[in-house]
Amino acid sequence: MIGWFLEPFALGFQQRALIGGVLAAVAMAVVGTWVVLRGMSFLGDALVHGVVPGIALAILFNFNVLIGAALAALVMIGGINLVHRQTTFNEDTGIGLLFVGMLALGVILISKTATYATRLTTVLFGDALGVTQGDLVGLALLAGVAIVASVVLYRPFLALAFNDQKAKLLNMRPGLANAALLGLITFAIVGSFQTVGTLLVFGLLIGPPATAALLVRRVPTMMMTSAAIGGLSVVVGLVVSYHAETSGSATMAIVPVVLFFLVLAVRSIGRAHPA
Repeated sequence: MIGWFLEPFALGFQQRALIGGVLAAVAMAVVGTWVVLRGMSFLGDALVHGVVPGIALAILFNFNVLIGAALAALVMIGGINLVHRQTTFNEDTGIGLLFVGMLALGVILISKTATYATRLTTVLFGDALGVTQGDLVGLALLAGVAIVASVVLYRPFLALAFNDQKAKLLNMRPGLANAALLGLITFAIVGSFQTVGTLLVFGLLIGPPATAALLVRRVPTMMMTSAAIGGLSVVVGLVVSYHAETSGSATMAIVPVVLFFLVLAVRSIGRAHPA
């Protein structure tokens, strides 16, 4: 039985996939906790799609995809703010418009490459088994930045998550805190797309923190619980994908979603039939 679990991690590239996935899950757990508490899930999903054109341009013109993704995310955030400030629409309208537009533009740009199908699959769904030593260093840096930023900016992020007006009264500078949080979300998405893909990164960004929020209340505990759930999702996802011969990235991304609904179902049953 133990061999069944260990077999998927016998080779070097499989071990790198495991380590990379866990590092990405930790970063996503920390950042995703703030996303869930702040109610920014739709914006997070839009940013996931918004980086696709930048990645596509990087592929076409042969420069660093992380730089391309970061620039595209900045364009996305700027576009959302422009729509919100120059019209009477709320932010959801700008997010919805750019959500579709940026993704479509990215696919159009990728379609200009000779290896269209392969490139599109890699960008959208990642390549968990193609993680390199350099990727691991980047993911470790990403996880470290996410943790340090959350510790240093804990009070402003916490005040921002629960009450903008109170954050202003406490002189927490909510505008600056919000900009820092958007930057952190963007950094996490851009840094993790290689492992789980730009579309599937959302599963690890929202699934584990949302599940943790059902189980615990304190923010630090929520982050640690979310990281544990994310790490478990990576391990289970890779084991299942190996034996079932499914996409590693997709399987990793769906596990936390399944766990969320399992926990929700248990909670609902417990409330309906109290001891």
